[in-house]
Amino acid sequence: MRRRFGVSTTVAIAAVVVAILVGIGIGIAAAPSIVAPAMVTTTVSVEKTATVTSTVEKTVTAGAGGLTGEIPIGALLPLTGVLASFGQNNKVAAEIAVEEVNDFLEKMGAGWRLKLYVEDTETKPSVALEKLMALHSKGVKVVIGPMASAGVKALKEYADSNKILVVSPSSTSPALAIPDDYIFRFPPTDELQGRVAARFAKRIGVTHIIVMWRGDAWGDCLADVVKKRASELGIKVAKEIRYAPEATEFSAEVATLASAVDSLVASGVSPDKIMVVLIGFEEARGILLDAAEYDVLWKVRWFGSDGTALSSKLIQDPKVAEFSAAVRFVNPIAGSETEGFWRLVEKVKERIGRIPESYSVNTYDAIWIIAHALLITDKYDGEALKNVFMKVVDQYYGANGHIVLNEAGDRAYANYLLWEIVKTDGGYEWKCTGKYDFKADTVKWS
Repeated sequence: MRRRFGVSTTVAIAAVVVAILVGIGIGIAAAPSIVAPAMVTTTVSVEKTATVTSTVEKTVTAGAGGLTGEIPIGALLPLTGVLASFGQNNKVAAEIAVEEVNDFLEKMGAGWRLKLYVEDTETKPSVALEKLMALHSKGVKVVIGPMASAGVKALKEYADSNKILVVSPSSTSPALAIPDDYIFRFPPTDELQGRVAARFAKRIGVTHIIVMWRGDAWGDCLADVVKKRASELGIKVAKEIRYAPEATEFSAEVATLASAVDSLVASGVSPDKIMVVLIGFEEARGILLDAAEYDVLWKVRWFGSDGTALSSKLIQDPKVAEFSAAVRFVNPIAGSETEGFWRLVEKVKERIGRIPESYSVNTYDAIWIIAHALLITDKYDGEALKNVFMKVVDQYYGANGHIVLNEAGDRAYANYLLWEIVKTDGGYEWKCTGKYDFKADTVKWS
């Protein structure tokens, strides 16, 4: 049964106008589009006006006359810590989206604008919760982020209890796939990503893998999927190495890794039949730096995850970049190949000087979708926005193409782009060298 939405006549018309404007050049995706809900009823309130205090030092008014003033949207991003470069990329993408949405609203003659407030989570779950509570105390009801699954897990109960709409551009832990909560996530869960490493290993003839991972809500789940899928494909999991998420020194873990590889080689396994699957954030820089000290670790295959794909930290260190390029350290991340996708990537790159990971595209699309949801609900209310969010996403086509959410509010599927660091005349840079097709469960790699 299709859900019936009550919206004002003015808002219904506004939603239709958005659809008509497709193609006139507003926004990265040639005007991200939306159409009005299939069943629209006219329910106009004439006398009641609700006032919500926001972080913008003004008042946001929602009532018979619709939204007015500045509508606050929070962003909980890791501007420091082991996801810092990802957070910085997403901050730029969010700023671009808000600029374009506000330009769009001005052209529509709307009486409200979005106002972005960015808070640094420091890539720490406890800080993510603290910052959400601080934003909420000032009236914020819609938040982009956090990026890490551990951060999403930490604030989930508070967000649900206080009816705060949370849209994460990058959380992928299957443990957080919970229907009818206030958390929506724009990448697929690691039930899909975990299949990529094993299929890649099979594609290149690997017979043994060693899994080394960050021991948190994200890393534990992804490692489990990788190990399970590898076993299903007849690939032996030869060693498991779990490290603490707060760790900053990895010499012992890397020594264990090198010893495990030596043992496999001594038993007759060729180094090119062995693959290290490294699941981590930008602390991977330290792991790769230590790995470069062992000759045997230059001879095996390496595979990463979305936590290291396109990380600027790995390029900035010459020794890490050299090692990564030599072993062809492949990193998968869910991403589209639409014209709008690559156009936004270039626009973010112009501002920050590097290729952003595709989760910044999710941030961009999330803000446009929230703006469309606000046009439809015509009020700044977390519960009202949650109730229409799935419908709005289903009818939206933006920089990341058509996003399909499952019953848990997570992206149902996507292909994965494979990125690795390559040597160029000017040094090292990230390059897309392959693709994983989720439907066919196949890898194409150059």
